[in-house]
Amino acid sequence: MNATQLFDLHGQVALVTGGGRGIGKTIAEALAEAGARIVITGRRAEWLTGATDEFTGRGFTCLAVTADVTQPDDVARTTQAALDAYGQIDILVNNAGQTWGQPTEDMPFERWRQVVDVNLNGMFLMSQQVGRHMIARAAGRIVNIASVAGLVAGDPEGVKTIAYNTSKAGVIAFTRTLAMEWGRKGINVNAIAPGWFPTRMAAASIEANRSRFEARTALGRLGDLDELKGAALFLASPAASYITGQTLVVDGGISI
Repeated sequence: MNATQLFDLHGQVALVTGGGRGIGKTIAEALAEAGARIVITGRRAEWLTGATDEFTGRGFTCLAVTADVTQPDDVARTTQAALDAYGQIDILVNNAGQTWGQPTEDMPFERWRQVVDVNLNGMFLMSQQVGRHMIARAAGRIVNIASVAGLVAGDPEGVKTIAYNTSKAGVIAFTRTLAMEWGRKGINVNAIAPGWFPTRMAAASIEANRSRFEARTALGRLGDLDELKGAALFLASPAASYITGQTLVVDGGISI
């Protein structure tokens, strides 16, 4: 297999949660550009519609499913919709996520539970449901979106995000554990840990702390969303066939 073939996803199907905007949309775009047929999910139909129109306008094959990853029925329905449309799911990207910024002593339990529910329970439900199909086929790749927030403590001068940091550390542990459990079933499980990128979820924190964030990175700047495409394509492609249980940090050096 030559180098071009290592990154070729023609004939494959990728399901990306939270694929209507931000990091999820960027990753879905990268996989589609490499030849994959894509399924994007999200809770808000308006975001999915815009993304789908953009993707199909570029000639990509794209199915959108409005769904909440924390709801088992929605997860089952999404998986079945993908299988009904394409007959297979080769790649799962667990990207859907939430955050909440507030000092720990003031954070309502409901906000803690909401963040953990989306970031961990949703990932578990999607991985379990799609994983059953992958196990039956003895093939599949799962890419979980973690964060540098799961590797290092938050900035004490910045926004307090204990639920987010804790959940993203859980994503990394989940990735390692599932990789070991499913490796001999033909499934690779890896994670990406982004630093600061211009997404809707990060906008308020970046606006308030941009200069400090930039000063803490080795490269002296924040990331551009397109700079996540290579990492996502790599882990989803045959190029990463002997890599599993790993977390690829894409943060401009903010965590070093």
